[in-house]
Amino acid sequence: MTTPANRPIRVGVQIQPQHADYATIRRAASEAEDLGVDIAFNWDHFYPLYGEPEGKHYECWTMLGAWAESTSRVEIGALVTCNSYRNPELLADMARTVDNISDGRLILGIGSGWFEKDYTEYGYEFGTAGGRLNDLGDALPRIEARLGKLNPQPVRKIPVLIGGGGEKKTLRLVAKHADIWHGFGDPEVVERKVRILDQHCADVGRDPAEIERSVAVESEPSELGPQLLERGVSLFTVGVTGPDYDFSLLRQWVEWRDKTNG
Repeated sequence: MTTPANRPIRVGVQIQPQHADYATIRRAASEAEDLGVDIAFNWDHFYPLYGEPEGKHYECWTMLGAWAESTSRVEIGALVTCNSYRNPELLADMARTVDNISDGRLILGIGSGWFEKDYTEYGYEFGTAGGRLNDLGDALPRIEARLGKLNPQPVRKIPVLIGGGGEKKTLRLVAKHADIWHGFGDPEVVERKVRILDQHCADVGRDPAEIERSVAVESEPSELGPQLLERGVSLFTVGVTGPDYDFSLLRQWVEWRDKTNG
C-alpha cells in the first residue's frame, strides 16, 4: 500500500538531545538506524524543552556532523533548525558540509523559531512571531542561492523540510520552498492544514504531490496511521527523550510501516 501521493510510508525518530550524556544519544541514533527508521532527527534548542529546565543539553548542528560519521544509512536532520540562530549563508554551508560528510543523507529542516529562553539566554532578538516568519521567508532564497554557489556542491539536492502550521505565512513558505512539510495535530487538524497547503500550492503554481507530508505521532499506529494516510501523510515521526530513550512506540510504527508498505 502507498499513500494517496503514491509515496511509501516512512518513519522518523526525533532523538531529543536533552537530559542525557552524549554517549547515550549516540547509541540511540545507532539503535534507531539498526531498527530501520528512515530518518533520525534531533532539534535546535539550547535548553531542555521539558523536564529540568537547566538539565543536560547539546547543540544541534555539531551533533548532526557527528551523526554523519557515526551512522551510515539513515537520513539525518534537525526537526527543526531555528532560522534566527545562524546567518542563512552560513547555514547553507553547514548543511552542504554535513551532507557531504554523510554522503548525501542530510535533510535541512528549518522553522522560524519560538522558544524565548533560547533567544534571551544567547543574545538573539526574540521579536514577534510574524517578524520571525518574515525573516524565514527572507532567508530561504538566500539559503537556496548559497547552496548553488558552494564548491564542492551538496551530494544531492538537499531536501528542505519546513515545520509549522501557520496557515497564512508558514504553509505558503512550504508551498514555495519545501520538499517536506512537518506538522502537528489530530487527523482533523492535519486535514485542514493539508487542504490549505494544497491551495497555497495552487496559488504559486506548485504541484502539491511534490511535497511530502510529515506529522509528529504520540500514539499507536493501528488507528492513527490509517487516518493520517487518508489525509496524505506519509512520514510519521516519534519523539523520544533522555536520559533513557524508549523506542517501544517507535518499534510499533516501524512494524506498521513494513506491514503496510508490503
